[in-house]
Amino acid sequence: MKMFADYYEKIEIEESGLFDTPVESGYRKKENITDAMLSEFRTQYADIKISKEDIFYYVYGVLHSPEYKTRFASDLKKMLPRIPYTKNFWAFSQAGRDLAALHLNYETIAPYALIEENNGAADFTVEKMKFPSKADKSKIVYNAHVTLSGIPLDAYEYVVNGKSAIEWIMERYAVTVDKDSGIKNNPNDWSENPRYILDLVKRIVAVSVGSVEIVNGLPDLEEVK
Repeated sequence: MKMFADYYEKIEIEESGLFDTPVESGYRKKENITDAMLSEFRTQYADIKISKEDIFYYVYGVLHSPEYKTRFASDLKKMLPRIPYTKNFWAFSQAGRDLAALHLNYETIAPYALIEENNGAADFTVEKMKFPSKADKSKIVYNAHVTLSGIPLDAYEYVVNGKSAIEWIMERYAVTVDKDSGIKNNPNDWSENPRYILDLVKRIVAVSVGSVEIVNGLPDLEEVK
């Protein structure tokens, strides 16, 4: 997961110098965590050994803190996030690392053990997933033959861009037709595995449950004086 600590900057003019950062396909690899930031963190936390990777995951952990989002809600609407120095660096860094592992590996983690009700038809294609009713989100009607049940309601607390991850998947993985072009977008064609979407839903539930558990376990945002 070292990829998290880097980004790639597009190069408009080809440069070639002895001490230039290596260029790959017109992009230069850059570090998200600068030497200056590392120096500041090491000064602030002089009694512990901190790496750039530790700092990256610390920031990722802090950004998931409900207290952070509430306290700095106004600032976050008008400027870049400002990251405080908390008393419990390692708790946030480890939480960020654990969250990143879930979020990076969402397609390969073990599916959540939902109850799969099937009327006997071996049909796992999707048209549009839905809930049985607005009041019941513990179940997802996957298609006319399959229903998934046993979804913990707190899983919907994991929200991405204003929508729970589970509902985002339900919306994203639906057959749609563009009104202007008439082009059909069929998510069933995205994988040769007929159960891919069904198992992905289960995996996103697992990611959501795990993320909520990690976030709820974060310490208070007590800053270093």
